[in-house]
Amino acid sequence: MKAWVLHGIGDLRYETVEEPVPGTGEVLVRVKAAGICGSDIPRIYRTGAYTHPLVPGHEFSGVVVKTGADAAADWLGKRVGVFPLIPCKICGPCQKRQYEMCRNYSYIGSRRDGAFAEYVSVPAENLIALPEHVTFEEAAMLEPMAVAVHAMRRVSIGPADSVVVCGLGTIGLLLVMFLLEAGVEDLLVIGNKESQQKAVQRLGLSPEAYCDSRTQDVSRWIWDHTDGQGAEVLFECVGKKETYALSVDHTAPAGHVVLVGNPSSDMALPKPVYWKILRNQLRVTGTWNSAFLQEAEDDWHYVLDRLSDKKIAPADLITHQLPLSELECGFRIMRDKTEDYVKIMAIDEKMHT
Repeated sequence: MKAWVLHGIGDLRYETVEEPVPGTGEVLVRVKAAGICGSDIPRIYRTGAYTHPLVPGHEFSGVVVKTGADAAADWLGKRVGVFPLIPCKICGPCQKRQYEMCRNYSYIGSRRDGAFAEYVSVPAENLIALPEHVTFEEAAMLEPMAVAVHAMRRVSIGPADSVVVCGLGTIGLLLVMFLLEAGVEDLLVIGNKESQQKAVQRLGLSPEAYCDSRTQDVSRWIWDHTDGQGAEVLFECVGKKETYALSVDHTAPAGHVVLVGNPSSDMALPKPVYWKILRNQLRVTGTWNSAFLQEAEDDWHYVLDRLSDKKIAPADLITHQLPLSELECGFRIMRDKTEDYVKIMAIDEKMHT
C-alpha cells in the first residue's frame, strides 16, 4: 500500500509499504478520510515521533475490510470512526474507566502506525459505527470534535453565564460550534485571522461577538462585553503564557478557567494575576483528549448523535481536501502558514464508489 512514512525529524516520504495485518482483536480499516491535526506538524518537522519509521495520522474514518482473530466478524464492511487512544486497561485511571488519562497508553499515529496511508490496523474496541448519512469527511472530524466536547463538558455552564473562547484554531472553532448548539447565548470569541471571523459567523455567531486581537484591545473588549465583571467561563485554546494570564485576569469572581491549548512554552503568571486565582476563588481546570467508553453518554456518542441529527455542520470547516499522494502540500501549508486553513484532509479518491 501507499503511505506517508516518517523516518526521522523532517524526513517524511510517500512510499510503498507492506499492508498491515490485523492482530488479535484488531481490524483492518481502508482509510476514506484523514485530517491533519495541529500536533502532526511538530511531530513531523520538529520533534519526531516515539519510534521511527512511523505512519502519522490519528483523525480518520473508513471501512472495515478485514478482521483479525477474536475481532467480531460483523464489523466487516462497516463504515467506522476510530478512537485513536489505546488504553492499557491496568493503570489507576483505566481502573476508573478514565481512559483519556491512561498512564501507559498507545496511540494510533504517534506511537503506532496511523492513518496517512491506504490502510491502518486498529483495535476493534476502538471503533464506532457510522450512520449511513454521516459522511466520511464528517467522521474524520469525530476526534477533534470529541476533544472540544470533552473540554465543554468539564464545566457546568448556566443559561445566563457569559462565556469566552480565546483562540480559534480547529479545537476553538469546534468548541464554538458545540457551545452554540448547546444553547449558550452570551458567547464571546477572540481570534486573530479574517478567516476565523468568517468561520464563526458561518457557525452563527454575530459579528459583535468577535474580537480581533490584532486590532482591538482584548482586555478592554472583554470588560466592555461583560459589564466589567469578566467571563463566568473562559476557555483558553491558545497555549501561550500571555493568553493564560489574560484568561485568569478576565474571569469573573468564582468563575471557571478551562485550559485547552497545548503549551507552546513554559507557562507563568504575573504575581498580581496569580492573586486573582486566590482572591476570586477561581476554578482552573485542565482538559485532555476525550472520553470513549462505547456508551451513549460518552463524548464520541454525544458528537455522533448531533451529527446524525444534522445539528452541527463540521464539514463547513474543511478548507482543503487532497488526495493522499498530495498530502505533503497540506503539511507545508500548516507548517509555513502560507494560506488560511482550518481543517486540511486527505480523502480517498474512490471515496464514494
